[in-house]
Amino acid sequence: MTYYVVGLVLLALAVSGVRIVQEYERCVVFRLGRFSRIGGPGLFWIIPLVEWTTKIDLRTRTVDIEQQETITKDSVTINVNAVLWYKVCDPKKAVLSVEKYGSAVYQVALTSLRNIIGQQALDEVLKDRDAINTSLRAIVDQTTEAWGVKIEMVEMKDVEIPEVMQRAMAREAEAVREKRARIIKAEAELDAAQKLTSAALLMTESPMALELRRLQMVAEIGAENNTTTVIMLPSDIIKMATKAG
Repeated sequence: MTYYVVGLVLLALAVSGVRIVQEYERCVVFRLGRFSRIGGPGLFWIIPLVEWTTKIDLRTRTVDIEQQETITKDSVTINVNAVLWYKVCDPKKAVLSVEKYGSAVYQVALTSLRNIIGQQALDEVLKDRDAINTSLRAIVDQTTEAWGVKIEMVEMKDVEIPEVMQRAMAREAEAVREKRARIIKAEAELDAAQKLTSAALLMTESPMALELRRLQMVAEIGAENNTTTVIMLPSDIIKMATKAG
């Protein structure tokens, strides 16, 4: 009877040492407080009462970085938030190197976001988001590499600027558009003046062209159903009158 009891106890201990982990999980196995090995995926066995495990998820995690009030390089206060994607690439480091790797990664991303925004002017924050995201990912990844964590991507979501600054930027954009419109109008007038000058020189060199233009003007006036009477004098008579005067 004693042998049966002992056998059942040993069988229970053996069964209690069986572990099953998913394909996307790993177990860090400790033996008497020291790191032993990485277990999984699938079925593996640990020594009961001597070994125990800590399970780590290797899938990519998405973390929202809460909105932060930050001052840019040109002293503008803005609110900015971001999204962080990361995954554990070394379960051993993630357990042995840092107490809570998820919280640690979040805090590093949070402080790095504030620091990098403080080094950029407002225009750069609004226009060069891709460059800021790339720099932020590199900074955070450099820190978390020692923890066995890989930063896959960091993206700024929203950038909120004060209402006063929004109005100032709107006025600036309106001034830029007005300036562009005036430049286009001036260029058009210059182009028209150059063409008119060329046409005048051509008519001066060719009196027949001037006469054709005068006839065209008469036709245009007649097409508008005007009651105005137009008397056309040949250009030679006009020149003679000018010389006589």
